[in-house]
Amino acid sequence: MRYVVGYSANARGRDAVNLAIALARRQNASLDLVMVVPETSPYNVVHPPAAGYQSIVTDQAQLWLAEALALIPADVPAQTHVRKGESEASVLIAAAEELAAGLLVIGAGSRGLFKRFTIGPVASTLLHAATVPVALAPQGYDRTDPITRLTCGVGLRAGAEDVLDVAAAAAGRRKLPLRLVSLVALDGGGAPGGAKGPREHADERLAAAVKGRVFHGVPVELAVAQGRSIEDAVDHLAWEDGEVLLIGSSRLARDNALFLGSTANRILRSLPVPMIVVPRSYKSVGQGRQSIQSEEVNQ
Repeated sequence: MRYVVGYSANARGRDAVNLAIALARRQNASLDLVMVVPETSPYNVVHPPAAGYQSIVTDQAQLWLAEALALIPADVPAQTHVRKGESEASVLIAAAEELAAGLLVIGAGSRGLFKRFTIGPVASTLLHAATVPVALAPQGYDRTDPITRLTCGVGLRAGAEDVLDVAAAAAGRRKLPLRLVSLVALDGGGAPGGAKGPREHADERLAAAVKGRVFHGVPVELAVAQGRSIEDAVDHLAWEDGEVLLIGSSRLARDNALFLGSTANRILRSLPVPMIVVPRSYKSVGQGRQSIQSEEVNQ
């Protein structure tokens, strides 16, 4: 398995590298650090490139990548790539496809609260157009030990549980405990008792989602989190330092493409752990529908 890391020579790039290491160590994956530099053109009237400019930029990018490579421990295979292009997001998507990567890892913006997300233009484009799963590291992410648990967000609408196929396969490959979560937002100002209907519906959706699926021998926990809002429900969940949240794309997404929905955007506002967004109808290598050992499911 290969992971492409969108690298930049700043804190955001280091966050992405740290998350990639933590994920790779759990699955013995290799890393491809990709740095995108502007592609010069003699037709650029505003800032025409000086002689040798492209070579200088490329050499500097290679130096930065060498520094990044020195941060990666010996037990994680890694190599570097300098790519040219006008759109960083488009170049990263093309690199992930060319290298047959199973994951594209990026860092959040640098203006958010510590261990929270700020989505910049590159991340926003990737989260609405990538053709492979995108892992987003929160600002200040410094963990490099292996991931300890995978949580999968299960929506309440029909078809929203399709991401479970990816979650079950990913947890099985990594031998990770899997937690399946539904988030329930109460109507404005309502007491917890007022959420009985939505809560029961969430319980039923979770039970239906796990029925007949294989979890590849990993322990599975079901949880429903409720709050005054989606953000509040996220705050009510207990999160491990080594945890990652996996969610699916919006129903607006094209097949095999990402589209971050409005609920996922709201989750990001409060989420203290990395998030992986999976393209619609995505199938990882070797993944297929199989029957699930439901006796391993705990509530």
